[in-house]
Amino acid sequence: MNSLIIGLLGLAAFILLLVLRMPIAYAMALVGFLGFSLLTSISSGFSMVAKEIYNTFSSYSLGVIVMFIWMGFLAYYSGIGTRLYVFAYKLIGHWPGGLAIATQVACGIFGAICGSNTATSATMGAIALPEMKKYRYDMSLATASIAAGGVLGVLIPPSVIFIVYGMATEQSIGRLFMAGIIPGLLLMLLYIAVIAALTLRQPLLAPPGPRSNWKERLESLRGGLAEVLFVFALSMGGLFAGWFTPTEAGAVGAAGVLLAALLGRHLDREGFKKSLFDTTRTTAMIMLMIAGAMIFGRFMAISRVPFELAAWAGSLHLPPVGVLALILLIYFILGCFIDALALILLTIPIFFPVVVNTLGYDPIWFGVIMVMVVAMGVITPPVGMNVYVIKGVAGDIPIELIFKGVWPFIIAVILCLAILIAFPCLATFLPTTLMK
Repeated sequence: MNSLIIGLLGLAAFILLLVLRMPIAYAMALVGFLGFSLLTSISSGFSMVAKEIYNTFSSYSLGVIVMFIWMGFLAYYSGIGTRLYVFAYKLIGHWPGGLAIATQVACGIFGAICGSNTATSATMGAIALPEMKKYRYDMSLATASIAAGGVLGVLIPPSVIFIVYGMATEQSIGRLFMAGIIPGLLLMLLYIAVIAALTLRQPLLAPPGPRSNWKERLESLRGGLAEVLFVFALSMGGLFAGWFTPTEAGAVGAAGVLLAALLGRHLDREGFKKSLFDTTRTTAMIMLMIAGAMIFGRFMAISRVPFELAAWAGSLHLPPVGVLALILLIYFILGCFIDALALILLTIPIFFPVVVNTLGYDPIWFGVIMVMVVAMGVITPPVGMNVYVIKGVAGDIPIELIFKGVWPFIIAVILCLAILIAFPCLATFLPTTLMK
């Protein structure tokens, strides 16, 4: 039995283990170990597994994940999300669909210090949904807009998925962060356009809220927005300027959020303890996924599946954009069933060499495209993690109603992808110009 057949059988075995509901990290590690051992030897398999697990958990570079995750949870438990929503609500809540639009603005700003789609959705869901119910918003539009807004949390830096992509492909995390800014803002504007179009056609979907005076707006400006700007300038500004490494920028950002929360007396002892607990749990999950993916990637490399896939892509006689569209379709389908982070870790060894080496696309640009298309999976049925988060917050809203409302936002993501493919400079302009 040749290595290619073993590689394909390994992929089939991995899918079977997912169907049997084995955790993704364990499934990748098990299949990777067994496949690698079959192609080499059992002693080589054990040695490879021990080395990859040790390298993952002892990596200084991966310490950046811990810091940015803690920064996000500190922001969550200190109530920065609440203050951001109040600011956006006071500013534009009186527009038709204003509360939903304010939610997108708040999600985008909160994403600048959070980096997690589920945390962004959970935070904004708890804050915005009661207000939308109060003003008799259509619940399908209300819940779907919050779920979709969570995607902004992984595009606008910092982003845990960008960090993992950068580590797995050996790309600059600072460049990836910078590359996500314009696409993230573009997607936020497209979301706002979707809400505006829906409410212009059917005004009763989202009645306007009360108008705030300028004194109230200026008072709300001093809340969460000032804290976010301070932390973003401190951590991301230092990273982009070359003053900090990514790990140091994460530590500085976490310290900045903690300082702002303590000075404003927004974080109590219980919230601090919960931020540490949630950070530890989330980091352990991600580290296990990365270790499993590294093991699985070693198996894929020696099975030659990525190389054969690259050769097959080259033999299709399609233009590069046609092959890219096929790959993105595969990502879209898989994203309906597999978590975004796990999907990136699983598919990088397979598709990254094809897109970058065979098709010749820029790896930083592809990172943005990849993050966006897998993040779309958090709002598509049947898995749709953000939708289930909002369901947990909403309680009595049927899950089918939320999934029904997300389709206009999915179309907005697809349109954003098309624009980025047509104009890749939207993703590469900032890192090329500011990080020479």
